[in-house]
Amino acid sequence: MKFTPLNNAAPTEKLFSLSKLGVALGFALLWSNPTLAAVTDTKNFGLEVKITGQSEDDRDLGTLGGGDVNGVGLDLRPWVYGESGNWSAYAMGQAVTSTDIIETDTLQQSDGASTESSNNSDRKSKKNYLAMREFWIGYSGLTPYPGEQLKFGRQRLRNDDGQWRDTNIEALNWTFDTTLLRANAGIAERFSEYRTDLKELAPEDKDRLHVYGDVAYQWTPGHWAGVRAHHSHDDGKLDYPVPGEATDSLDKRQNGDLTWLGLEANSDAYNWRNTNTVNYWASITGMSGDRDKVNALNADGTRPAQAKSGTSLDGWATDLGVRLRLDPKWQVGAAYARASGDYEQNGLESNRSNYTGTRSRVHRFGEAFRGEMNNMQTATLFGSWMLADEYDASLIYHKFWRVDGNKPVGSNGINAVENNYDDATGALLSSSSLPLRDGEKDLGQEVDLVVTKYFKQGLLPAALSQSIDEPSALVRLRGGVFKPGDAYGKNVDSYMHRAFVDVIWRF
Repeated sequence: MKFTPLNNAAPTEKLFSLSKLGVALGFALLWSNPTLAAVTDTKNFGLEVKITGQSEDDRDLGTLGGGDVNGVGLDLRPWVYGESGNWSAYAMGQAVTSTDIIETDTLQQSDGASTESSNNSDRKSKKNYLAMREFWIGYSGLTPYPGEQLKFGRQRLRNDDGQWRDTNIEALNWTFDTTLLRANAGIAERFSEYRTDLKELAPEDKDRLHVYGDVAYQWTPGHWAGVRAHHSHDDGKLDYPVPGEATDSLDKRQNGDLTWLGLEANSDAYNWRNTNTVNYWASITGMSGDRDKVNALNADGTRPAQAKSGTSLDGWATDLGVRLRLDPKWQVGAAYARASGDYEQNGLESNRSNYTGTRSRVHRFGEAFRGEMNNMQTATLFGSWMLADEYDASLIYHKFWRVDGNKPVGSNGINAVENNYDDATGALLSSSSLPLRDGEKDLGQEVDLVVTKYFKQGLLPAALSQSIDEPSALVRLRGGVFKPGDAYGKNVDSYMHRAFVDVIWRF
């Protein structure tokens, strides 16, 4: 059996060439060998059709004109899978067309700061685009255990709570999954978005290598304990400001090395199929490292005395939760998360998981606010309902605070700005991120509702469980309403909302 080599392409310095290479590799891996392309006993090709309607108002909290989103998008994802002996291969493409720039993908983070405010058109989301989501080859013959596999290529990396990994990225990843022991280890680096509209990487992804590993042991039936580690090595070339020239939000202004080490324990709480009366999860993570940041120009527009400055970072975070099953249909729960002022996540997370006990994955820190583990504490109450394999619903309340009232927080859902106007003409001179009020810790509160109707189960190869984690057909409402707190000041709107209706049908 022979695969097309992965390293036979000539080197290139242009990111759009990497995107073309990814598309070519994805299909070559699957069709270069007739055995892999042939239909096997399991379904090995298909098409996922997703229609998404999005309604969003005041992501900027009313600090800018416009910016609302109301539209419908069609997302087609053809995929093909093949296996022969211990070898397997997979590729999934994507074609999106929409009436507005909407999010048809829960892995697509809302990033207004780098995509919408940039004067660089190489990273501006468009209504229509083509993409390669995944393309990888796998080998499962390193051990005799059926839950073991080594994958190479662009693939979905994901852990149960979504707070360490949940993204599509180029990686060499080894997974070991048995009844008593689960483990993952790998290296990953993003070289391209493999999208026709996003031709340049986000600054934080440029030249950033991730090395990670985790292992968990089922020490008693239904109860797991484990350790997780992650290291990011960022040695990308920094872009220093030049007097008289406008800066670009896509310029790389910081790099460094950060290491995370965490402990976790849970009752298989993220497995919506478990029938435990009481479910729990607990994790604690420490982070340390060094970072270099580019210094801004002086107030008079001249270069600073030092081009960059270095700092040492140390932080910690924890996430605790408990869920009680009232009967086979109803569950209630509470959760608490806290991250210190200097703590930050590794950049591969989505923060989406099944923590409410249903099949629907929900954002841990609000469908509207989309908070991050960064100088933030969150108290959460929720209730969930599930009727067999046909329906599920979750109703969630969040309260958010800053840990340090003088430091910023991370959020993928809010892009409030502070405007600078010309006194004489009233013209808008500049906009920058809205600074939070010093000493005010109240970030706000949010209510989320996620309701899903399922139509039928899909029969898919077990090896695709990471890539395709939904049944064959569903209709889902995902929505959140966020009320800003005192930390945002008085000159912002009272509420913002973000809601989606997803219709998925898998052929």
